[in-house]
Amino acid sequence: MTNILLLEDDESLNRGISFKLKKEGFQVFSAKTINEAKEIFSIEKVQLILADVGLPDGNGFDFCQEVRKKSDVLMIFLTACDQEVDIVTGFDLGADDYITKPFSLMILISRINALLRRNLNKNSNKKITSGNVTFYFQEMKVKKNELEIILSKTELKLLKFLMDNPQQILTRERLLNELWDLEGMFVDQNTVAVNIRRLREKIEDNPSEPEYIKTMRGIGYVWNRDVFVND
Repeated sequence: MTNILLLEDDESLNRGISFKLKKEGFQVFSAKTINEAKEIFSIEKVQLILADVGLPDGNGFDFCQEVRKKSDVLMIFLTACDQEVDIVTGFDLGADDYITKPFSLMILISRINALLRRNLNKNSNKKITSGNVTFYFQEMKVKKNELEIILSKTELKLLKFLMDNPQQILTRERLLNELWDLEGMFVDQNTVAVNIRRLREKIEDNPSEPEYIKTMRGIGYVWNRDVFVND
């Protein structure tokens, strides 16, 4: 599960963003001041920070600069300013992206997912293993018990996304968004269900009683095994 630190002093906006992120399956640690954010960051393992620029006890730029001294965690600025100098300052200090207020929560989710994908692609020489299933990023191939499994492009993309987010409930809507741009292919909820079924037939020992891909009735699916990253 991806852990996100949200630093936003506007209580209503903080609550709204937190609710949406949790609904999309992210773990959210919420802070309204830089001091609160520092405390959370020192305790929790965070993969991405969403930080407002204007804060009651400082500004997001200073917080970003301090974080960058000890971590390469992903960071997106939430800013009411779209002045070029502010944007450039953010990037110069190590921000990975920014979004200007007011913004759509769906656009924010899309930007977060895109950033997470880009970051994963930086490590494309790695492989991930879960149980007896191994996904080789660079070759885009999958093995089970050391034997290669032939998967379609859609099945590969779906499996990769599931394994990238282990133990995290992925809504059908989020999976649809992930598959939507695959060679301009039209996808709907039936497309997701069909490819989940095909994946189970190929990776599960008993597809009717899956151990890897569990259905969360009325919500979506979850990769139900721990995943380990190897070089």
